[in-house]
Amino acid sequence: MPPIPKNIIITGAGGFIGPLLATRLLNDPGYRVILTDLADPVVPAGVKYPQNATTLKGDICDPAFVESLLAAAAPLSAIFIFHGIMSAGSEANWDLSLRVNVNSTRDLLVALKDTYPGVRVIYSSSQAVYGQPLPAGKVTDDVTPTPEGTYGAHKLLTEVFVNDMHRRGFIDAFSLRFPTVSVRPGRPTSAASSFLSGMIREPMKGEECVVPLQDRSFRSFLCSPQVLQENLIRVLHMESSKLPKHIRHINIPGISVSIQELMDALAKYGGEDKLKYLKEETDPDLERILRSWAPEIDTTTPLKLGLIKDESADSLVKQYIDSLKS
Repeated sequence: MPPIPKNIIITGAGGFIGPLLATRLLNDPGYRVILTDLADPVVPAGVKYPQNATTLKGDICDPAFVESLLAAAAPLSAIFIFHGIMSAGSEANWDLSLRVNVNSTRDLLVALKDTYPGVRVIYSSSQAVYGQPLPAGKVTDDVTPTPEGTYGAHKLLTEVFVNDMHRRGFIDAFSLRFPTVSVRPGRPTSAASSFLSGMIREPMKGEECVVPLQDRSFRSFLCSPQVLQENLIRVLHMESSKLPKHIRHINIPGISVSIQELMDALAKYGGEDKLKYLKEETDPDLERILRSWAPEIDTTTPLKLGLIKDESADSLVKQYIDSLKS
């Protein structure tokens, strides 16, 4: 008799990362995946086991919906908490960020404590928790997070809450500080970093992308969707004891890439003619957020934990452009 599939919840499943993870899980008969979001979640096309997916539309800020979500996933093996308001959206609406990025996540974690004590929780934080002053070189494990934006501040607040809940044994958690994921398919988002995918994605569709700062040497810390997908699976199965009980964050590995390097890769793999679709136009609000983030983060610890990283800007861009041909 085949083993009973493990139940996995993905919140924020209507975004990009949720379906990316769901695709991997639903190609494995060992998982049943519960996808939830404010809009109707969609089961990724082409997966081997679509019958193992359940979609639930609802407001994660509503306690009654959270209760029904957790009941639908019984017995729950793990939850990936991906819902949230992005960086520029959080800066524009502090109250909404507090409601969604802090309060709803806190209430969900407490409900998990009461319903499924000790359950594996993977919380999506962000490397936006870092702000100035930053070291001249790489940000290392001993650099204190000093977020300069509402998004990073609210992520850090929740990380501390996760740490304490794990320390008390209420949940079995990891907080993953995501780098910017590039190149994302689909549409632009409200993230300040959205252009780092758009400057490849939009020109390949013959559409314009605005780069919100006029500095081609500006560097960002990026990872590809494929590498993030693999690292999410590795964290799902990671031994809890690999991190101290009160320090549960992991910086997901990335690579430091400049705007010029992305432009060069676009020209190399997409064609020189695609560069005409890039419009460099300063947006002071977005530039302030972007320059507060760490351009490079030391990956020694996550690589020792068994995670992987991309090779170069070329590999990020080539992966995406090759995917358009398949």
